[in-house]
Amino acid sequence: MQAALNGYFTIWTVIGVGWLAAHLRILDDNARRVLSRLAFTVASPVLLFTLVARADLKHLFSSTLVVSGLAILAMVVSYLIAARVLLGPGRLADRVIGTLCSSYTNAGNLGLPVAAYVLGDMTWMAPILLIQIGILQPVALALLDVAAARGTGERLSWTRYATLPLRNPLTVGTLAGLVVNGAGIVVPELLWAPASMLGAVAVPAMLVAFGVSLRLDPLPGRGPHARELLLVTVGKVLLHPAIAFGLATWVFRLPIEQVLAVTVIAALPTAQNIFVIAGRYRVGYRLSRDAIFISTLASVPVIIAASTWLR
Repeated sequence: MQAALNGYFTIWTVIGVGWLAAHLRILDDNARRVLSRLAFTVASPVLLFTLVARADLKHLFSSTLVVSGLAILAMVVSYLIAARVLLGPGRLADRVIGTLCSSYTNAGNLGLPVAAYVLGDMTWMAPILLIQIGILQPVALALLDVAAARGTGERLSWTRYATLPLRNPLTVGTLAGLVVNGAGIVVPELLWAPASMLGAVAVPAMLVAFGVSLRLDPLPGRGPHARELLLVTVGKVLLHPAIAFGLATWVFRLPIEQVLAVTVIAALPTAQNIFVIAGRYRVGYRLSRDAIFISTLASVPVIIAASTWLR
């Protein structure tokens, strides 16, 4: 558990570096945009490729995959219904970002150390990574592309609608990794080494940009998005793990170690790359930033309580 908390400490230290750099005027809002663009278009696609290309496909397609997938689906439906009732009608792009904030788990830079030291095996993150980067993210990005096209009055043909996911660098990196993994292609070390180096830039760039935003923008929780922020953070930190626990325990009757895994995974906070996606499409920027900030803090006691109780 101490090592898992170290994972949180590492994340907030890097965010603090971004905050300090902005406070000392070393980095400004333009630097934040550059860092976010670098993470979205270059580093993150390469990181996703390296993660998927060498993942264990047998572990990817396990029973926990079904439970985690259904929990995400239930969370998406719950958020959309609650948002409609409590917030009223909203734009497509805004609802997409809200959905991601309430259901997209930080399975990468925070999930991996939690899996290693709370669950005892980092491969527990493989199924959730597959669902998120293989299904949830491409669908969300396609919808955001559609919303952006509608906003500019651009008409998209059915072929362009169908190929929108393939035009996004994050989706391309994911699909390329699946192809390489499934086909058993061995990437030469001459190419793998620079790919690993580029992929390693993604998380620090996201976190530094996040820290810059915390310093330059208004404090989290303030603004017209406060009600939706409460909705998405409660859903992500409390409802999502509760749904996963219920499905694993009473529907699929999984062994206790698998119940623990899917519950802890669902309790992880909103992923940092939602902030990058929001910045890229210029929608839900404050909501995504604040949801990441608050859910990361709130997830600590929830994960500790769940892992202690289920053990």
